[in-house]
Amino acid sequence: MTEISPDQKSRWMRIAHRLVVATMGYNAIEAGVALASGIVAHSIALVGFGLDSVIELAAAAVLLWRLRLERRGADEESVERTERRVLVFVGITFLLLAAYVGFEAVWTLRNHEAAAESTVGIVLAAASLVLMPLISWAKLRAAAKIGSGALRAEAKETLACSYLSFTLLLGLVCNAVAGWWWADPLAALLMVPWLVREGIEGIRGEDDD
Repeated sequence: MTEISPDQKSRWMRIAHRLVVATMGYNAIEAGVALASGIVAHSIALVGFGLDSVIELAAAAVLLWRLRLERRGADEESVERTERRVLVFVGITFLLLAAYVGFEAVWTLRNHEAAAESTVGIVLAAASLVLMPLISWAKLRAAAKIGSGALRAEAKETLACSYLSFTLLLGLVCNAVAGWWWADPLAALLMVPWLVREGIEGIRGEDDD
């Protein structure tokens, strides 16, 4: 990390704080819309996407606690201890989501349960595919400036939302346009490897740029 002045770090801390709050606001809306439309359409990919938003919301809330702790002048040891807890929490949430999505997707494929079309889901996935990379990039930059592995991990979780948005959009469109019922659970399964990898890295405290 490049050394910055205390004033610059304070500025980037404020920016990081605002980005996390903005993420929480969007995730709250995203979760509500995705879960409601996913339940109506019986779409495991859409429900999984909604649950991912809930997890991102929880992770962002924990990260906000960590940022506020440092802004209030907590000692370095306390900040590092909190940082580690946030990384582990983010990792565990990834693994829990991976387990749920994987189980539900396999169950859906096995029982040939077709999901209904979801125009709302398609619009939501497209919007998230545009917005999430921008927010993730901004948080990664802020994380580099203040030297926060926890913020970097949470930013990568936001980036995961972009990947999930793409797979979700692909599955929903294939189901709506071509009638490929299996596209929805297959899209959900494509989310699992990324989720598992990020979960393990978080728990181990690994966070490669």
